[in-house]
Amino acid sequence: MGRRVFLIGAVAPAAILVWLIVAISRPDAVVVERISWLPALGLDLEFRLDGLGTLMSVLIGGIGVLVFVYAWRYFGDREGLGRFSAFLVVFAASMFGIVVADNLLLLFIFWEATSVMSYLLIGFDDESAAARTGALQALLVTASGGLAMLGGIVLLAQSGGTFTLSDLLAEPPTTNLAMVGLALVLLGAFTKSAQFPFHFWLPGAMSAPTPVSAYLHSATMVKAGIYLVVRLAPVYAGLAMWWRPTLVTVGLLTMLVGGWRALAQYDLKLLLAQGTVSQLGFIMVLVGLGIPEATFAGVAMILAHAVFKAALFMVAGIVDHQAHSRDMRRLDGLAKVMPATFALAVIAVASMAGIPGLLGFVSKEAALESLVHDRLWLVSGGVVLGSVLTVAYGLRFLRGGFSTRPEGTVESPPAHEVTSPRFSFIVAPLALVVFTIVSGLAPGAADGLVGAAAGAVDSEASVYHLAAWHGLGLPLGLSLTAIVLGVVLWRRPLPRLRALTRRAPEATHVYTLTLTGVNRLADRVTSFLQGGSLPVYLGVIMAVTVAAPGVLLIRHWLPIGGLVPAESPVQAVTAALVVLAALATIQARRRLTAVLFLGAVGYGVAVLFVIQGAPDLALTQLLIETLVLTLFVLVLRVLPERFEVIQSRIRRFARIAISVGMGLFAGGFALMAATGRKAGPLAGEYLRRAEPEGGGSNVVNVILTDFRALDTLGEITVLAVVAMGVMALLVERRRPKAVEEPAHIEESEEA
Repeated sequence: MGRRVFLIGAVAPAAILVWLIVAISRPDAVVVERISWLPALGLDLEFRLDGLGTLMSVLIGGIGVLVFVYAWRYFGDREGLGRFSAFLVVFAASMFGIVVADNLLLLFIFWEATSVMSYLLIGFDDESAAARTGALQALLVTASGGLAMLGGIVLLAQSGGTFTLSDLLAEPPTTNLAMVGLALVLLGAFTKSAQFPFHFWLPGAMSAPTPVSAYLHSATMVKAGIYLVVRLAPVYAGLAMWWRPTLVTVGLLTMLVGGWRALAQYDLKLLLAQGTVSQLGFIMVLVGLGIPEATFAGVAMILAHAVFKAALFMVAGIVDHQAHSRDMRRLDGLAKVMPATFALAVIAVASMAGIPGLLGFVSKEAALESLVHDRLWLVSGGVVLGSVLTVAYGLRFLRGGFSTRPEGTVESPPAHEVTSPRFSFIVAPLALVVFTIVSGLAPGAADGLVGAAAGAVDSEASVYHLAAWHGLGLPLGLSLTAIVLGVVLWRRPLPRLRALTRRAPEATHVYTLTLTGVNRLADRVTSFLQGGSLPVYLGVIMAVTVAAPGVLLIRHWLPIGGLVPAESPVQAVTAALVVLAALATIQARRRLTAVLFLGAVGYGVAVLFVIQGAPDLALTQLLIETLVLTLFVLVLRVLPERFEVIQSRIRRFARIAISVGMGLFAGGFALMAATGRKAGPLAGEYLRRAEPEGGGSNVVNVILTDFRALDTLGEITVLAVVAMGVMALLVERRRPKAVEEPAHIEESEEA
């Protein structure tokens, strides 16, 4: 089907929009579905769609349809487009699952699915080293954060007694354990939404095709962490003293670092990626405060940013598609060649910069109004400074991508003639720009959606409304100040300050050093633990066996009562002989001697079974011991006669410690299992049901052939396999060894 497959893929996000129209009568309606799946683990298919989920679903479905239509024109006929379209569809489903999941474990499953789909989509051009590196970097960062979030989810659920998100927020746990879990959940949100210091993965993801950048890395996936913070902030901002300082600090740092780095980019998509990082930090500040008015403004910014940034990425893709370059130093005069595309870029940048009459201005005014109203002057100053950077890199995008340069200043201009794109190519960004204009001039078009979304997480936030004009006041003054200073900064980019900031360590370098260190540590650990030594392998396995459940065994040790050392003198003597044989096995220096003493231990256990009145078990034990003993004897002929003498004290001490620990653990576990029974034994049930259901008066035979027939079959299979192994060794021993004949060497006539 070629690129036409994207028109079919567009049906999936369109179905989300259709379902929203059918299922929801009003924006603040709540739809709940629950299907029991794994109730024992607290994992049920619980879905809940409220106002916030509706807003996010509109973005996932609406922008998703436009991205599929855009991809239809963006790609030429190339291999793998069906697979690429399928990845986009699965991503849309995963993102939709995040915003409607009401079970935290289910939310985590969808959360990680978006990371996997992002990895596959970024690395779609798998022949490109940059694509592979960017995909792996994004996966490692976001999946590591997701792993931390999983730990936080478990701690929160254990503290709150439920995995249901709505129930957890209705009665939020505040224990120390819950606070640790909350911090881990925030760590996952920071990584997913590219917050400082995890912001570096987003620019690296720009090696992905532009439809991926417009959909995942500007409008939807990077909003997943924001979405989770919006859910939690109104509840925990007032319960955790560290919440607001942490969220505001991280958000402001992200906004400033991303905006400043955007001013140094020459690649149009990299500039937009750094700008996206900056805007995500801005939104994190607003929603992280947990204040009703700021929450409302933050939700409005989620909508505005998704619209204008997706449009800008599409514009960058159109430029790349038509000029075969995104490098500003190679582009010249595109405003004249592509006037319609340039007009779309101007409007989208104006919305991002907060120019009146557009949705970006309306949402930014709401944000500044909320900060000024609550007298958060320091936060307001940081936001204004970040807005200055936004205006500056927005102007840099327009000039670098579309302006006409003086002759001789263009580096390696495109060799082919650049033409204007078809209307079908610009229809997707055009739809987004039209929505930006309509919502900016008539905010009521988006007010109901935003108000319902904010009211879903904080009922007090539903009283606020979007307005095209807030009047002459401090918020408007701050907006105009940011615009004026942004123009000044664009004209005079402060080269000295830029040279100074270049000396600071970059997060990408820290990531690289960390990855290198982890790989080196893994190499050393692997070379030590996987060096080919069977004793080391067994030692590691036993040490882990003792260390993990052994700790629980000590912590939950139960008083052992009702145990009798021996029921008869014969039993005591037999047990003593077993112990002596075990000690003799340890002291033996010859392998054959140790095997014989080990066999004596097994035969002694068989005698104990006979004493206890279990001849069938004794017979099984005798058969097993005989086979194993025979197997050992046959194998010993190819091994040295004596054991290796271990000279190292450390190795001897380690082996003794592991052996003693394993013995104590096995014995303690057996005693606890014997004394920890709460239910009655099955013996009475076997006796009652043996004759009527098994048809036999010999209860042991009925158990072996009826009640536990599969176990008996397994034991017979084991015996058969061992017997075949013994026969193979015997046949190999009787086979005569081939005598190698010396190679025939022809001698020369001279010799």
